[in-house]
Amino acid sequence: MLRSVTTRTTDVVVCGAGIAGVATAYLLATRVGLRVALCDPRPPLTLTSDKSTECYRNFWPNAAMVALMNRSIDLMEEVSAESGESIGLNRRGYLYVTASPDRLRELGAAAEVASRHGSGPVRRHGTGSATPYEPSPVEGWVGAPVGFDLIEDPVVLREVLPGLSEDLVGGLHVRRAGWVSAQQMGAHMVERAVAAGTELVPHEVTGVDVVGGRVSAVRLDDGSTIGCRAFVNAAGPLVGRVSDLLGVALPVHSEVHLKVAIRDTAGAMPRQAPLTILSDPQQLDWSGEERRHLAEAGRSDLVEEMPAACHGRPEGGSESPFVLALWEYARQVREPTWPIPQDSLYAEVVVRGMAALFPAFTAYRDRMPHTLVDGGYYTKTVENRPLAGPMGPDGAFLVGALSGFGVMAACGVADLLTAHLTGAALPSHAAAFQLDRYDDPAYREEITALADTGQI
Repeated sequence: MLRSVTTRTTDVVVCGAGIAGVATAYLLATRVGLRVALCDPRPPLTLTSDKSTECYRNFWPNAAMVALMNRSIDLMEEVSAESGESIGLNRRGYLYVTASPDRLRELGAAAEVASRHGSGPVRRHGTGSATPYEPSPVEGWVGAPVGFDLIEDPVVLREVLPGLSEDLVGGLHVRRAGWVSAQQMGAHMVERAVAAGTELVPHEVTGVDVVGGRVSAVRLDDGSTIGCRAFVNAAGPLVGRVSDLLGVALPVHSEVHLKVAIRDTAGAMPRQAPLTILSDPQQLDWSGEERRHLAEAGRSDLVEEMPAACHGRPEGGSESPFVLALWEYARQVREPTWPIPQDSLYAEVVVRGMAALFPAFTAYRDRMPHTLVDGGYYTKTVENRPLAGPMGPDGAFLVGALSGFGVMAACGVADLLTAHLTGAALPSHAAAFQLDRYDDPAYREEITALADTGQI
């Protein structure tokens, strides 16, 4: 059977219809007016983007990430307004809590650093504090507080979020943060991009033709080609494989990350809760018999001290019983394959971990609720900052390594990519996300000593 060799032309081919590729096509088509072909053999937003926890924040430990996320959130808010507020964007925030006074001071210090970088003011709420705490709205974002509320009084903490453990002494409420329906946001951007002339091409990119040092065409798995003057690699977890087509090696790796949806019939997490994160390591309260079984199964790692950052949030409206929860307690680096590797104990471990936040989760100790585990890959650079800008030959560009922050960063990296591709003025933070940053020996030395990457 002869394969098609049809050739057509466009301005830009974007490889990958995850949230970053969709955002890129949307900005290039609707705000610049370029003709775009968005290529992916899968339907948009179905490989990793639909496995997201869909959260966002502007709390980061360095100026470049704060600037990127502030810009990205600006654009998300524009999309929300453009859609008639139909994408479910809220500003409930992230609430980092701790049972350690020392850790609480560290959270306050981190907030002060982020504040200096542009994340907003820090307000303190201690015993007898005159500063009023303003609750976050459950829905919506317009007019909601920004910055940080450092809660130094455990009584105030439990007034902010009833049901929290009595062991917790305080917390940090990050206010320009919350979550969004990634599917609704992505669908809106796809619809607008297509209306502006973007073509959805349901095929895999198999090659990129370069003539005279410049991208000239893209080859697809049906034998056809698309002539173009620019190619954007937005292939998500497959970003490294697509870069190999151009002979460009990327300094990235991929980690398996799971999440669990819990049918919280006991109402263990209040429905008005923000994303709530335990900033402390913990040990799970297995029985003696359970410990023996875990040891026999080769899972003694679950008996030892577990890392910090077990976290979760309500999912759905006030009548929904579901909670999403995550805990990256076993770092697993591997080449992306599907279906992703599973951990048969993940749901039980996370439910037990959530009990350190909300003790009512202990109701599930003897009888697990209905749970559903899924997940994807965090494709990361060593310093956990994305890649956005030129790569390899003229006309070749990259948006990738969006780690666990793809939904929140997608509009920001797409904005950077659009500026690079069109020759527009670049913002001051652009250089921090270009691939050529690794050519700087001072930068390579800096990241080897990096202690805080902002990863949850």
